[in-house]
Amino acid sequence: MDRLSTTVRPYAWGSTTAIPELLGTAPTGEPQAEMWMGAHPGAPSRLTRPTPGGDREQPLGDVIAADPARELGPATVARFGPRLPFLLKILAAGAPLSLQVHPDPDQARVGYAAEEHAGIPLDAPHRNYKDPHHKPELICALTPFEGFCGFRRPVETADLLAALDVDSLKPYVDLLHAHPEDAALREVLTAVLTADPGAVAATVDEAAAACARLGGTHAPYATLAHHFPGDPGVLAALLLNHVRLQPGEALYLGAGVPHSYLGGLGVEIMANSDNVLRCGLTPKHIDVPELLRVVRFEAGDPGVLRPEASPSGEEVYETPVDEFRPSRYVRPQDAAPADLTAPTPQILLATAGAPRVGDLTLAPGHSVFVPAGESVGLSGGGTLFRATAVA
Repeated sequence: MDRLSTTVRPYAWGSTTAIPELLGTAPTGEPQAEMWMGAHPGAPSRLTRPTPGGDREQPLGDVIAADPARELGPATVARFGPRLPFLLKILAAGAPLSLQVHPDPDQARVGYAAEEHAGIPLDAPHRNYKDPHHKPELICALTPFEGFCGFRRPVETADLLAALDVDSLKPYVDLLHAHPEDAALREVLTAVLTADPGAVAATVDEAAAACARLGGTHAPYATLAHHFPGDPGVLAALLLNHVRLQPGEALYLGAGVPHSYLGGLGVEIMANSDNVLRCGLTPKHIDVPELLRVVRFEAGDPGVLRPEASPSGEEVYETPVDEFRPSRYVRPQDAAPADLTAPTPQILLATAGAPRVGDLTLAPGHSVFVPAGESVGLSGGGTLFRATAVA
């Protein structure tokens, strides 16, 4: 196995303190939003392997590309190709993330091919699809964590909007009482994203003032407007479930589910992709027609996940995808050793204590890559997250 050297991405919404506190380092004063563990070319982890010229640090993706069958195992390569199928992150939100959705496999493949055919550069600001893969994801809270996920029942949203007593929102209230629900949600979101920007900004300002005045369940939307005054994403977020996670609880976000994170520290795992379509709370490009094609207008409970314990002590977060299988171990110091050997590649991440993986002790925020089939045992106390795939 190999210790991973990781990159922290300084997105503007990142917390200035959460990741340094986890690592036990001094804050730099700059936002530290995401620590990536994996082989995504945007910020690949690095590891040190022996070479004919001596030990050399290399990107994990290069190591995998040199011998995919050895690093990933034949079953993983047959299922997902010669690439690590998942990406693990520590995410630290100090301000709201953009309101966004991710495509399903067919949408990603078709969208990527179309933009490649059109000759749109990968780094173009109006590019939607950076790769041909879908991006389901799961976020597990390490601290109290707050966000928005999936559409609330339209009649409940109608009541929430009506309580604001804002004249320009009343047409949306009427639409939300219409049936079927999916058509009502589509019509309201379309109206919000295609309305005159000046009119939307005025409505957002009025709605934010009302949310601040009412407090309670309305208060998070006032927070959004504070960070993004006049942004239509504030009105779009009013259609969504507000969710609070306690440490250890998680949310699974499938294709087409609109979501945004408001604040907190968590471990995030996703398919190895960077495809995002935004619908607000951002200065970045918003492709409204493509967004509306990808969004799934399905209302319901966001479904907070709690892990399923097993006799081995592993707590598994069940998801409907095979690119990643997230789990964790929460162990007292005297816990019996556990065998983590698996036929698929693994990334193991410590978030508390000092768990020992093989002959390596991991401090919080430190991680290792374990090639497929490599024998590895877990001992000692602490919390260890385990990311692998189903093959």
